[in-house]
Amino acid sequence: MAEATKRVTPGPLVVSSRLKSVCVALMFVGIATFVVMLMRDRDRAWHDYLAAYFYFFILAIGGMFFTAVQHLTKAGWSVNVRRFCEAFAAYLPVAAVGGLILLFGAHSLYEWFDSAKVAGDELLQHKSGYLNPTFFVVRMILFFGMWMFFANRLIGYSTKQDTTGDESLTVKTVPWSIAFLLTFAISFSLFGVDLVMSLQPHWFSTIFGVYLFAGLFQSTIATMILLIQYCQKKGLLVGYVDENHMHDLGKFLFAFTVFWAYIAYSQYMLIWYANLPEETSFFLPRVSGSWMYVSASLLMFKFVVPFLALLSRRAKRDPNMLKAIAILLLVMQYVDLHWLIFPNLNAEQVLLGLPEILIWAGFGGAFVLVVTRFLSKHPIVPIRDPRIQESLHHHVVY
Repeated sequence: MAEATKRVTPGPLVVSSRLKSVCVALMFVGIATFVVMLMRDRDRAWHDYLAAYFYFFILAIGGMFFTAVQHLTKAGWSVNVRRFCEAFAAYLPVAAVGGLILLFGAHSLYEWFDSAKVAGDELLQHKSGYLNPTFFVVRMILFFGMWMFFANRLIGYSTKQDTTGDESLTVKTVPWSIAFLLTFAISFSLFGVDLVMSLQPHWFSTIFGVYLFAGLFQSTIATMILLIQYCQKKGLLVGYVDENHMHDLGKFLFAFTVFWAYIAYSQYMLIWYANLPEETSFFLPRVSGSWMYVSASLLMFKFVVPFLALLSRRAKRDPNMLKAIAILLLVMQYVDLHWLIFPNLNAEQVLLGLPEILIWAGFGGAFVLVVTRFLSKHPIVPIRDPRIQESLHHHVVY
């Protein structure tokens, strides 16, 4: 009973006008930087745009993935943290608009958009049935249409339950979650091929989609941890989210740190061992010159340091350690995307400077604004979910 009296039902997040102003300012700076870069170096501007765009897109679709998995597995422990991932998915309509804007820079990014280059390249002609501008646009519209449809269903049921308390809505999420996850597996992989792998259309990897997925889930969990800690600092989750919930999120972060390294190694080792020119063309510039140091930093700071830091039980229950590693992994996620995208623009020099940071910050401002706006309209905990008691009494068992 004493525990119940301490627990205050959390309502929507109160977003300060200062935070809103900061987000709007970041968006303005990002847009201004992008426009200036378009005038100075069009190709670099669009590569900057793609890296920042894809970074925040994967957080949105990652939120949908986490939400769907919780519904499918009928998980109870995650009820009190699920709303934050639902908020990430609210960014999908913005990402859809951003994808349409990206089409204006496709000629600066993808050589297969140039009919003259396709006509002079036998391999591009062979792939033109898939890699062609019309089908690219159709796929983008189709993918976002499906993702937003599922988001409307899954998140709509969840927020509707806040008002009605109808337990049948929880049951309805299961078949929709199954359908989304099956769709996600195919569509996200193809979307990653379209936007990132086709930057170098002569190269291919059969596990590239899995590689992107590993970074997606890792960065989604890291962002969840930071957002939850922000709300905890404001005293909004007392009695609802404790060290046991954060421990589980820490275990996810640790697990996908290992999984990312496993997929990265598998992709590199098989290509290195086969030593086929059409495959090694991707890694050669990334293991030589200045890009070699970026590759080494990924190994060290996206795997070795997080792996060792999160290895113990105590570390996963330490808020400061979780925060530090989450921030580190989110930084390295951008470095990873930069490593995937920018050698196609300049294989000799690492172009990572103020323009990249400011354009990324512009997208970040938009993402934070959308996420906090969603949380300001809905309770940050789905208080009427029928499984909430399991989350309220969640304990990590060994």
